[in-house]
Amino acid sequence: MAKLPIVLAPDPVLKMKCEPVVSIDDDVRRLLDDMLETMYDAPGIGLSAPQVAAGQRVIVCDVAREGEAPRPYRMINPEITWRSDENVVAEEGCLSIPDYYAEVSRSREIRVGYFDPDGAAQKLDATGLLSACIQHEIDHLNGVLFIDYLTPLKRNIILRKMKKLKRQQA
Repeated sequence: MAKLPIVLAPDPVLKMKCEPVVSIDDDVRRLLDDMLETMYDAPGIGLSAPQVAAGQRVIVCDVAREGEAPRPYRMINPEITWRSDENVVAEEGCLSIPDYYAEVSRSREIRVGYFDPDGAAQKLDATGLLSACIQHEIDHLNGVLFIDYLTPLKRNIILRKMKKLKRQQA
């Protein structure tokens, strides 16, 4: 496994829609493992392929609390097949937008279909933090960032600060 560099906003790769995985092979499994290592090292609870400059529809997440055994999910071509009518507002952050957080409204519960690294079709009912995390990461696969849910003023302030941070790091 290898730690991958995380792409920072406003990089255009974060706004691109990812392509479905057509063949689950060792390269895809290695990408998932590398993404998990990168996510844990960051530290974070979710990571999508575009955040590591890969254009495939794959995400990883693990919302286990500190002290709990890890419960990683590796999802290939995830798709939300059902959403509850009830929404919940919670604070979100993003590894591609470090140190910025905002309240985002998401479906309280979802059902997601996906393929695991062995190519088996899976279904998962998720609620709470896991539900929000999966929705956040699937948004990334569609070129949507959590700041896209904010007012244009708030979003532009954050993006200007991110551009400044990237210039300082260059």
